[in-house]
Amino acid sequence: MPMTEPVVLAAAGAAVILDVSGPGLPRVLHWGADPGPLDEADLRALVAAAGGDVASAADGPLQPVGGMPLLPTQWDGWAGRPGVTGDRAGRWPYLRLARDGAVRVSADEVVAEGVDETAGVRVRAEIRLDPHGVLQVRHTLTNTGADEFSVAALRALLPLPDRATEVLDFTGRWGLERQPQRRPLGNGTHARESRRGRTGHDATPLLIAGTDGFGFAAGEAWAVHIGWSGGHEEYAERISGATAVLGGGELLEPGEVRLGPGETYATPTAYFAWSDQGLDGLSGRLHRMVRDRPSHPRSPRPLTLNVWEAVYFDHDLDRLTALADLAARVGVERFVLDDGWFPGRRDDTAGLGDWIVDPAVWPEGLHPLVDHVRARGMRFGLWFEPEMVNPDSDLARAHPEWILATEHRLPRPWRHQQVLDVARPEVADYLFTRIDALVTEYRLDYLKWDHNRDLLEAARDGVAGVHRQTAAVYRLLDRLREAHPGLEIESCASGGGRIDLGILARTDRVWTSDSNDALDRQQIQRWTGLLLPPELMGSHVGPSPAHTTGRSAGLAFRCATALFGHAGIEWDVSTCTEAELESLTEWATLYKRLRPVLHNGRPVHGDVDGVVTDDAAVFVYAQLDNPAELRPRRVRLPGLAADRRYEVTRCWGEEAAGATLTGRALATVGIQVPPLRPEQAIVFEVRPSH
Repeated sequence: MPMTEPVVLAAAGAAVILDVSGPGLPRVLHWGADPGPLDEADLRALVAAAGGDVASAADGPLQPVGGMPLLPTQWDGWAGRPGVTGDRAGRWPYLRLARDGAVRVSADEVVAEGVDETAGVRVRAEIRLDPHGVLQVRHTLTNTGADEFSVAALRALLPLPDRATEVLDFTGRWGLERQPQRRPLGNGTHARESRRGRTGHDATPLLIAGTDGFGFAAGEAWAVHIGWSGGHEEYAERISGATAVLGGGELLEPGEVRLGPGETYATPTAYFAWSDQGLDGLSGRLHRMVRDRPSHPRSPRPLTLNVWEAVYFDHDLDRLTALADLAARVGVERFVLDDGWFPGRRDDTAGLGDWIVDPAVWPEGLHPLVDHVRARGMRFGLWFEPEMVNPDSDLARAHPEWILATEHRLPRPWRHQQVLDVARPEVADYLFTRIDALVTEYRLDYLKWDHNRDLLEAARDGVAGVHRQTAAVYRLLDRLREAHPGLEIESCASGGGRIDLGILARTDRVWTSDSNDALDRQQIQRWTGLLLPPELMGSHVGPSPAHTTGRSAGLAFRCATALFGHAGIEWDVSTCTEAELESLTEWATLYKRLRPVLHNGRPVHGDVDGVVTDDAAVFVYAQLDNPAELRPRRVRLPGLAADRRYEVTRCWGEEAAGATLTGRALATVGIQVPPLRPEQAIVFEVRPSH
């Protein structure tokens, strides 16, 4: 018997209400605040207010204003981007999905299937609300016909209310990722698309629609993230006479997904979050979801020293062991050897793909360095870039057919690299065998997995291959993790070029940006932190002046910035003065003391940026520009329990007085801080007063 009552999924103050009574896929009647208990009459009233079932063309408009099918098509009267589209040798571009079978409903999930018998297509729609109020939407399409069906798009879409009048997203470039841009949401389509073959430095971690003037702590906001590392799209669309939508999916090239009879295509998961507490409410939900993943790192995030900006390609055992000695002295817990350890790698023009230790530079292998590092009580990590190859390499000379290209039409070179076709089983086997051998021989604790170019003209035999490549890289990572359960992997893509929940299902942190300029990092980390909690964002103290920008900043400011992430050092510490080494040691000790708060709390923003737990908090007040007036001011500390009394102490940065006040007083009256000049900061530790 078909279900007639609407279905309500509710959790953590959020809800989605689905009308499952019609002949097609369920319609979304509401997505946002949990309306509370609804009886049968209430639910029927919601359906009636939304316009009832989808009407036929003879009876009236096809698309009721208030109800959005999970996969809207032109048959539903939808004139926007269709939820699903494809063709069978140019035929059947318009699908009519009639529901097939009963809608399956559980406490947190709705699953429905639709079929177009004539076009030979079956679609399964899944929508799940997790305990933190984050919706996860995923679709699959099966070719039930007798010949090939080409999938053009299969999107996850949810409706937006009329009060969502603004849209916020992010752009950027190498060394300056996650830069915000905001505009009105009027009629038309605001789309962010990536055809880079990786997430992209200019990709938006979230596409956010909100009420007028929404900010960190106030206003309603609706957001979407596509958990996929290949081509992808996120967009908000408002069309005259129809419901506005927010959504996206994998961005497929023509002919990229062609299904034979019985074959199935599954979308990446689309993550949707709603908040009535502004951006902090969104990130709070998303952080709790991310931290709940079985693969989320549970152990304290080790203080890391990466040697890239210290030595670049100049690998020398004596120099590196001296760095390891200093690293151990200041409190580093993980030492990472970056690019330059394999044959011919004296610069970035040669050697990629030849994953053996260079006997000319390392005649005893890496063992002397690895043993020295471990004798100093540190873990050891190694840099790789498995998906790329230099034409000047033994691998490329032996297997030119392994390059992701069509015949002799090589893609335009970039960084002296081409892309390996990881979707070839022999290529994936080669990479696994080489990496597995090195992880085993040196008992590696950590891989820095880099990806330094976009995938241009990524095709094999003339067929676009980004989808195939992305899935193959995921399989390779999964295979390595299965073979080495304790191995941690960082997702680096010339900095922050591959940050998404697809790659993070297989990695333990991201390299947030190649820029260690602390001023730029303040903004990069703030906005990346909308999606990711601090413990997943690599954040290192770099030298002054910064190698990427040439800008100078004091050590206290650089340390304060790096504190709010998975902290580390990217600096030739052999050039440090004794005073600098002592400061780094003090900072390392502080990081280890504060990371239980920093890596478990919820984000708050306002006069300060902070992380708050039930028992403690850490806030940073940073001066990023040149103030018009140098005078003391009061800054408020949000997010604490209103009636609890707290002791606020300065623990890093410029000198400042502390205070003992209630959470309500700290959030409304605040504490006084001294005037700061550009690139100065104060870090406050907050603990309950006893």
